[in-house]
Amino acid sequence: MRVLLVTNDFPPRVGGIQSYLWNIYRGLGVDVRVLAPAFAGDAVFDRASGVEVVRWPRAVAWPTPALEKKVHELSRDADVVAFGAVLPMNLLAPKVERPVVVHTHGFEVAWARAPVMRQALRRIGRAASLITVVSDFTARFVDRAVGEAEKIHLLRTGVDLDRFSPDADGVTIRKRYDIDERPVVACVSRLVARKGQDRIIEAMPTVRARVPEATALIVGGGPMRARLEAKVRALGLQDAVIFTGEVPEDELAAHYAAGDVFAMPCRSRYAGLEVEGLGLVYLEAQACARPAITGDSGGAPEAVIPEETGLVVSGNAVGPLAHGI
Repeated sequence: MRVLLVTNDFPPRVGGIQSYLWNIYRGLGVDVRVLAPAFAGDAVFDRASGVEVVRWPRAVAWPTPALEKKVHELSRDADVVAFGAVLPMNLLAPKVERPVVVHTHGFEVAWARAPVMRQALRRIGRAASLITVVSDFTARFVDRAVGEAEKIHLLRTGVDLDRFSPDADGVTIRKRYDIDERPVVACVSRLVARKGQDRIIEAMPTVRARVPEATALIVGGGPMRARLEAKVRALGLQDAVIFTGEVPEDELAAHYAAGDVFAMPCRSRYAGLEVEGLGLVYLEAQACARPAITGDSGGAPEAVIPEETGLVVSGNAVGPLAHGI
């Protein structure tokens, strides 16, 4: 069997969707060809990937006539054409003369509430042979929007257990940030409001009252960094919170392992239009044998076994988070 994957989200670009698709398609055991946008470092990645990658010469591939022509050309010898996300390229799905797989990830929840977007989703759903969802939560919304229940199948996010395992060594990371003996709560995520790093900072005075040397290790970059750093200064927590900035992919497991507990208390925003689909970071943390605290947004609670591998707390309340940590 030969599969053509058409996606804007593919390594070496970093992100949860990129990891999700890469883990699936490199492990299928079939002949895979990928059409994805150009990205810095792609030549090195592609050579080592073990799959055929065709790079579209733009940062983002839009469903233009030129792209439609390219998809048609590459799909001639494919048995199945898969689209890595619902939009924008899935608008080409009705024009593909092959069985179509459509992957969804959670952000479609917001789109499902808008009439115009629902029409586009239904059109894509009619063209698809199979629609994957990452959580039961997203399945309900996709079903409501697309109306093709028999086509919807749960395909949860997986983790590369060769990279993320209890053997991950956080000692070097602890030495790097001079937190060798401190109790550490780690958060690995993009710094955006929905992910809840601000709540971790707000929880630290309560946590430190119980565990005096407790430290928050906030890993990642994003638009909220300056605001989060200002909050740290306002609360006098400069000794209790460390911002690492973005770290290389091959150091992620070690950063999870540097923590004693993982927390990303995600919250829904804009009346539920912005939610967490599932949360790959929770799975990666648990794979590294670290308990994970999730927020109660979207499908995130499905990423842990409550009271066994982690906890679910309100993403809008500091008290339960502090107690959980």
